[in-house]
Amino acid sequence: MNAVGLQRDVETILHEAGHAFHALAARDEDLYAYRSAPIEFCEVASMSMELLGNEFIEAFYPAVEANRARRTHLEGIAGIFPWIATVDAFQHWVYTHPGHARGEREAAWLKLMDRFGGEVDWSGFEAVRTNLWHRQLHIFIHPFYYIEYGIAQIGALQVWANSKRERTKALKEYKRALELGGSRPLPELFQAAGCRFAFDRNTLKPLVELLRNELAKL
Repeated sequence: MNAVGLQRDVETILHEAGHAFHALAARDEDLYAYRSAPIEFCEVASMSMELLGNEFIEAFYPAVEANRARRTHLEGIAGIFPWIATVDAFQHWVYTHPGHARGEREAAWLKLMDRFGGEVDWSGFEAVRTNLWHRQLHIFIHPFYYIEYGIAQIGALQVWANSKRERTKALKEYKRALELGGSRPLPELFQAAGCRFAFDRNTLKPLVELLRNELAKL
């Protein structure tokens, strides 16, 4: 990770620590190839650690600043879903329209920005908005790798929700799931962590309500 003296540094160190704990948990797996899980679950490990660690960030901040940091983090989670949808849809458009012109690409991007983030006022910053996809390095070096973060965030929110109900059980399931590495199919890894591998209303509604309730406290 890189540290530049911002709140995001704290989120990043927790995130990357989740990956590190995942590697340590799976290190005794006999089959080397099974020590690495699918990306969709690797990011559950890291994003869950962000949320679990944020319960204790008074180690970094005084109480008032800790709550401000928590709010920033939870607002970021709420905002990341439409951005993930925009980036994923844009990549699909790019690869299904070979030979397109720059203007067509810009128009396609802006149409997706309207679809997934149309309520933000970009007056005066239209040029920035047109080229905002440049900020996402995955588009350039990891084609089609970004939707995994959305899938994983749903899993991480479930781990966090479980910890709110019964922390010891939730942590035990989380650690057990990490120990499995990639030795089980993705839905089974989610299940081991106490999560549903599903994207329906029944799965998402309580997670959105949890986010809203926690933000209201802050």
